[in-house]
Amino acid sequence: MVAPEGAAALVLAVPGTPSPASRSLAEEVISIARSELPGLNALIGYLDGDDAEYPTLASVLAHAAAERIARFELAKAVGREVSEPEGPAAVVVPLLAGPDNTLVQRIRLAIEDSRAPAELTDVLGPHPLLAEALHVRLSEAGLARADRARLFTVATAADGIVLATVGGEEAVQAAGITGMLLAARLAVPVMAAALDVEGSVASIAEQLKGSGSLQLAVAPYLVGPEVADGMLDAAVKEAGCASAEPLGAYPAIGKLVLSMYMSSLGIAPAVAQGAQAH
Repeated sequence: MVAPEGAAALVLAVPGTPSPASRSLAEEVISIARSELPGLNALIGYLDGDDAEYPTLASVLAHAAAERIARFELAKAVGREVSEPEGPAAVVVPLLAGPDNTLVQRIRLAIEDSRAPAELTDVLGPHPLLAEALHVRLSEAGLARADRARLFTVATAADGIVLATVGGEEAVQAAGITGMLLAARLAVPVMAAALDVEGSVASIAEQLKGSGSLQLAVAPYLVGPEVADGMLDAAVKEAGCASAEPLGAYPAIGKLVLSMYMSSLGIAPAVAQGAQAH
């Protein structure tokens, strides 16, 4: 399957302070989406961009809308029979694993500022593919077995997981859904905590210890750019446990970004609601 001709652009809304690392991550996510849907017009807009090296979300949306009008005018000029552009010029997909009201509201304002006809999708989670991605990141760090059957042991495998997110209490509740899926994969307790609520990670770590978990690990329920530098490290240190890496450009992230885009336009079914066991 290829992207329909003239389809709305997919615009990835990247939170956080722009950096070469966040740009590389966003480009990799976009590359995964393009590999799944050839011909996809995919762009990157930064919530805190500078319009030079890192284009702002509003400017990217305005450009996408202007490009669509230009294509229509060109087609008319060469005598092609074309209808007036309808529907959104762009579909904005937040690069967020879970809800963060502050960031989502800023994305909405950027869409308004652009004056472009654009639709905003939900965040990427909760979703079984994110539970799979968390499992993989934990196993990469030697903090979880790579398979559910426990056919081999890992000496450093955690017996309790703190699922660390950002976005306050709403984000913690949403992360809990993916946490249940992760707990089913690992057969260990998983509890969510908010990095942006002081003491939350340490408090959840104490609860897990109180219920009998002795070897804890933090699983960042984060793509990466949405969390301030040092926030994750500080919380992990306070809780006194090991940590896996954020989700980053794990293939499931690119697939879910594309799924959100396609579902918004109704051009293809969403990503399958199941994740394969490792």
